[in-house]
Amino acid sequence: MSAAKPYRTELTPLSFLERSAEVFRSKPAVVYGERSYTYPEMRARVRRLASALRRFGIAKGDRVAILCPNTPPMLEAHYGVPLAGAILVAINTRLAAADVAYILNHSGARVLLVDAELTALVKAARAQVAGVERFVNIIDPHAVGPSDSMRLEGPDYEEFLAEGTDEPLPMLVEDEYETISINYTSGTTGRPKGVMYHHRGAYLNAIGECMTSGITSTSVYLWTLPMFHCNGWCCTWGVTAVGGTHMCLRKVDPALIWRLIREQGVTHLNGAPTVLIGLANDPAARAAPLDRPLRITTAAAPPSPSIIAQMEELGAQITHVYGLTETYGPHTVCEWQTHWDALGPAERARIKARQGVGYVIADPVRVVDDEMSDVPADGLTMGEVCMRGNNVMKGYFEDPEATATAFRGGWFHSGDLGVMHPDGYIELRDRAKDIIISGGENISTIEVEGCIYQHPDVLEVAVVAIPHERWGEVPKAFVVPRAGTNLTELEIIDFCRERMAHFKCPKAVEFGDLPKTSTGKVQKFVLRNKEWAGQSKQIN
Repeated sequence: MSAAKPYRTELTPLSFLERSAEVFRSKPAVVYGERSYTYPEMRARVRRLASALRRFGIAKGDRVAILCPNTPPMLEAHYGVPLAGAILVAINTRLAAADVAYILNHSGARVLLVDAELTALVKAARAQVAGVERFVNIIDPHAVGPSDSMRLEGPDYEEFLAEGTDEPLPMLVEDEYETISINYTSGTTGRPKGVMYHHRGAYLNAIGECMTSGITSTSVYLWTLPMFHCNGWCCTWGVTAVGGTHMCLRKVDPALIWRLIREQGVTHLNGAPTVLIGLANDPAARAAPLDRPLRITTAAAPPSPSIIAQMEELGAQITHVYGLTETYGPHTVCEWQTHWDALGPAERARIKARQGVGYVIADPVRVVDDEMSDVPADGLTMGEVCMRGNNVMKGYFEDPEATATAFRGGWFHSGDLGVMHPDGYIELRDRAKDIIISGGENISTIEVEGCIYQHPDVLEVAVVAIPHERWGEVPKAFVVPRAGTNLTELEIIDFCRERMAHFKCPKAVEFGDLPKTSTGKVQKFVLRNKEWAGQSKQIN
């Protein structure tokens, strides 16, 4: 073995917990309901989990999966699993049983930690899952009716921790580019792909999240964002890095969130625009003014200027970020400039809806044409958004073909279409597959959605292409109206015709709920599939 180099240690977010346990010895690390424990107590529990996994036989590079809401065991797994030398596979809690089975099989997970309320998913998939050797049941008193009949064979989580020890364990990270986690994509087309994160990227992006969102040792971070999604945008590690307090939350409940904000000192939360919509429209939103700053970071779908303005009217400060599972979550931020403070509320919200510039820890973002040349920075010419740097994935687990396609030309291809503004800020205009070509004219669905969002009676909207005999394809809007309103199709169409080119306006409007992923993204492919049923292809 070569001698240790005094100028280098391998970067790993495991070091964050070690530091905070030594520095912040008495402050709350984790709060969940009536339960609270300090950073030294959190470290002890993490060590017990890692020790128990090693004693079971988990070796370096093995995969350990967890299917669990945003409760303390989910947070502990983000440290205990890699401390054991294993790779964490945090599974989307809202998947169907067949998808859970696919992920368990594809990842080759040997151990599954599962919340009792979610064991029905696993039981339904048991016949399809062969590789899991041990199940650990997480029993949460805040769950809805966990019972013995819901448990799988194997110990309860606390019993499993008791099999380990809280003695110090050596970190087995020999190379910071070793895989720390595999996060499966939402699977909007085809099977989910396993996105591999390395220790270095997780470390750096965790720091980037704190810098971008202003999380410090005085922060109380409320877990409204699923920890299974990009490892909670790496905030599972970032909040610990600065010694903030993790406030766990089993489910998103707007009324409860507002109560925790006001009563428990919550300073930060993250979430998709759909979370903001729920918060802004809950009766509790205006129950009392906020008596402390609240910082909300939003991503997962382009937020409308109207919802940004609505939340800021309630006293929240909105930070808009953008990224993908393949970029450890957020990769860019709409970095605020002080000279924008003098603008009116509507203009500030419009600017803040842009996706912005790369994180401090990321490389600059490009918008390129089909030849990988940068498009003009004119705010008009569309191209594909491409990234590279420390917070781009290692690749797709056991899928070299998909990895090569995503990394063509030496950059990660997002599949998102956007423009580069003269000031160097990017703005998404669409996903490549969502462009509507109607009578030879390109129509951005995001532009149409942005127009419809201006209607005061519209809560949410999604626009997709539908087949049309004359124009090939035309826009159709799917609208969720605000409660107590009586919107009509003609009213929406006329509203758009007064504000944008007529060829861009929706030719049809349907009212009802929108299908979404667990992270708040509207599943436009579900809407498209319905509209294009019976067609040989989904483009005309």
